Amino acid sequence: MSLPSPEPQQIPVVVLAGFLGTGKTTLLNHLLHRSGGSRIGAIVNDFGAIEIDAMAVAGALGDSTVSLGNGCLCCAVDASELDQYLERLAEPSLGIDVIVIEASGLAEPQELVRMVLASEIPGIVYGGLVEVVDAAEFDDTRSRHPEIDRHLALADLVVVNKLDRAADGERVLGLVRSLVDRAAVVPASYGRIDPEFLFDCRPTEERIGQLSFDDLHEHGTDDHAGHLHSTYDSLSFVSEEPLDPRGLMEFLDSRPEGLYRIKGYVDFGPYDTRNRYAVHAVGRFLRFYPEPWPTGGERLTQLVLIGSGIDTHALDKELGACRSDAPHADEHGMWGVLRYVRSPGEDLQEPA
Repeated sequence: MSLPSPEPQQIPVVVLAGFLGTGKTTLLNHLLHRSGGSRIGAIVNDFGAIEIDAMAVAGALGDSTVSLGNGCLCCAVDASELDQYLERLAEPSLGIDVIVIEASGLAEPQELVRMVLASEIPGIVYGGLVEVVDAAEFDDTRSRHPEIDRHLALADLVVVNKLDRAADGERVLGLVRSLVDRAAVVPASYGRIDPEFLFDCRPTEERIGQLSFDDLHEHGTDDHAGHLHSTYDSLSFVSEEPLDPRGLMEFLDSRPEGLYRIKGYVDFGPYDTRNRYAVHAVGRFLRFYPEPWPTGGERLTQLVLIGSGIDTHALDKELGACRSDAPHADEHGMWGVLRYVRSPGEDLQEPA
């Protein structure tokens, strides 16, 4: 069987959408202020809305791109310029860890997602659609903009913002959950969500997209300021035994609502002895990236799962059932996995 070549390190691109007044810019500023050691590339339609003065601008890089004092970059663009700025921010010398696109309040999120998925810029990978809604105005918003139901059905993560202003927040949360498809629904006030829903705040050399493997063992014990760990659940899964590809695909195909992100490396044992497979799943989107095993390193499956309202014990048990000690590979066993490996020059698939 001919296996695809490894791909370069990926930079997740997160689309931040929502109607006017929902708090997208407040949420983006929250992320920028709490980026930790990560470098964020922020792409916004209305550059003036970002609190540039409060972030100690270090200097202009030209063409409406500025360097923020915390190591982040910000660009002002319209949709026609999107690919141009994605390419600029993906430049390896900039060391960007994650790119967040704040869509205009009138933008069509499906179109922005399509543009990210269709991008052929090396290193760019879709990082999810985050839809922000105003809990206090949700009913009125649905009346004025019935298309919001379609936006919510497309989302990978929904932030129900301004819950502090809503008289019946629990009813709104329940209604939003009834409108999503596998998306995690996260309550928030003042746009304050945990940055680790979207990116790693402590980058290290051993990384998978947004997550570092420091988080496999430290994520549940740290107490750093600004994180709201009560809003989500996480699971770290490590296996010395290879995983059966068919079993893993059955697990991924049936992953529950609220399981927002899956990151890590998978060892498929005899199915591919040369490569480990980086897995990147956000909402309904799934992609595998084969890459050679590090020389002399231990061969392990290491996965991090993050979601809201997920049963971590059940998920750990289901992943454990995917372990396999079979010495030989079924020649058709990897077909399900290879459907989600992007070959050179191949167009990206839509979210699964």
